[in-house]
Amino acid sequence: MQILPETDVAELLDRLVADEVPGRRGFEAWRSLLRAHATLMRRLDTDLERETGLALADFDVLAQLAEAHGELRMTELADRALISRSGMSRRVARLAEEGLVRRDRAGTDGRGVVVALTEAGIARLAETVPVHARGISKLFVAHLDDQELALLERALNKVIVDCSLG
Repeated sequence: MQILPETDVAELLDRLVADEVPGRRGFEAWRSLLRAHATLMRRLDTDLERETGLALADFDVLAQLAEAHGELRMTELADRALISRSGMSRRVARLAEEGLVRRDRAGTDGRGVVVALTEAGIARLAETVPVHARGISKLFVAHLDDQELALLERALNKVIVDCSLG
């Protein structure tokens, strides 16, 4: 498709979306979800780093390890975390240098790497969880009633399951 210089790009975008999404059904909800996610993540990251010195992506690595009872294979950690797989190795290396995690070879599989929380990592997580939880409560939960929260949780879980199947 050739796009001429005088093309109204907004109109082009609108037409292309309309061709793929009949009646633009759900498109504005999708855009709102993306804007809300980006806004919340930026604010949670800024607030967490300002109050604790820990970036949200670092917190997420520690929290994912904690939720997995203290350790995960590097590949599984990368799948669960909010950051890209390519950035995970560097982030884990830095967290290991700070003494918050350690890397070990995975059992008999010499190729696999397990990442585990250290005592210092657990302590750092204990310092930052209250700040992060307050942020979630203030910036997200406080704006929705219980019915809206339950509906949103069900809808997003359905999307997660359906996307995982296909």
